[in-house]
Amino acid sequence: MIKILIYEDNPQLREGLTMLIDGSEGFSVLASFKNCTNAVEEIQVWQPDVVLMDIDMPGMTGIEALKKIRVSNNDVKIVMLTVFDDNKNVFEAIKSGANGYILKKTPPTKLLEYISEAQTGGAPMTASVATQVLKMFSQMNNEKSEDYNLSDREKQVLQLLVNGYSYKMIAAEMFIAIDTVRSHIKKIYEKLHVNSKGEAVAKAFKDKLV
Repeated sequence: MIKILIYEDNPQLREGLTMLIDGSEGFSVLASFKNCTNAVEEIQVWQPDVVLMDIDMPGMTGIEALKKIRVSNNDVKIVMLTVFDDNKNVFEAIKSGANGYILKKTPPTKLLEYISEAQTGGAPMTASVATQVLKMFSQMNNEKSEDYNLSDREKQVLQLLVNGYSYKMIAAEMFIAIDTVRSHIKKIYEKLHVNSKGEAVAKAFKDKLV
């Protein structure tokens, strides 16, 4: 059972998300909130697996809350759920430790898949968000640094991560088990000194690893 907290100021969307997720097998919405002012304390009390965090909320933005949460909690999976896919918000979310960044127009079945992916260590990104990341780093004129001693297999996995593939899709593409994919990604994270898919993708573009 994946336990979830929702932060969304739009009451209709908040109720809709709660009904959709809570009514799906294997998912449980512990609570939902109209703002994230007390998110640090609420996450500590409820102990969710995944947090769905709207970015544009009154009082405190989702990214501000994300930064505060990450000061004391790097374990909870936080997925930014938003109408924005602009460069500034994408970059800030990745830099601040978001585990995923998906748009509110995401179809319900895909949303549930994204939540599951985040909970198991993946970091879902809507395709348009991945495109923004690509544009963002292609505009940066950084010289290639080290290659971090990635093996050819690890580079292939990293390329598929950059392309927005899920763990299951990578496994199918490379004809390997999902556990093998997880093993490769763990080693990639260690070599790149990152903790999430977003950071790995960012570093891949920044240092021209793919």
